[in-house]
Amino acid sequence: MKNIFNIAFTGLMMVLLVSCSDGRPTERSVQYMGDTDMYVPVSYETYGENPFFENKINAQLPVEGSIARGATVYDYPDSEAGYQMAKDSLTSPFKVDESVLEKGKVTYQIYCSSCHGDKGDGMGTLVKNEKFLGVPNYKDRDITQGSIYHVIMHGRNLMGSHASQLTEEERWNVVHYVELLRADLLK
Repeated sequence: MKNIFNIAFTGLMMVLLVSCSDGRPTERSVQYMGDTDMYVPVSYETYGENPFFENKINAQLPVEGSIARGATVYDYPDSEAGYQMAKDSLTSPFKVDESVLEKGKVTYQIYCSSCHGDKGDGMGTLVKNEKFLGVPNYKDRDITQGSIYHVIMHGRNLMGSHASQLTEEERWNVVHYVELLRADLLK
């Protein structure tokens, strides 16, 4: 029994020593796929030339008119005319309930209250510290769902666009919450 163990151990050590030698060929001796890209891939530099694309560059622009996944088309231009069109005709596709208002409140507190204030009175932290002046009070403005949404999408005056930070649903939640704040201010 001891003899079988010694033979097996010796054989195992020989296999390990042979498998670790540097005498192995560096190239494959048999290729099952021939000279395809499976074994010999063609690599290109990230922004280098690539003969397979029209502009000969690897980084391609999206197809004209394509929309990012999960995004929707917003057809109101970033202009005064677009603002008026949105103000007059754009309405929320979502129904208002307590969960929408609660989500809108959370999002408003993150993105809007630092300038517009927790109550929508234009007295946010940045206004109180005189970092920004002239932030509108929702009570003094003739605003609609469409105008609020348009300003979130494109910005207006000193306010920049928040379209990249908020999803469509979050924007509409904020719109509904701003309407609630405005109604409280008008009381």
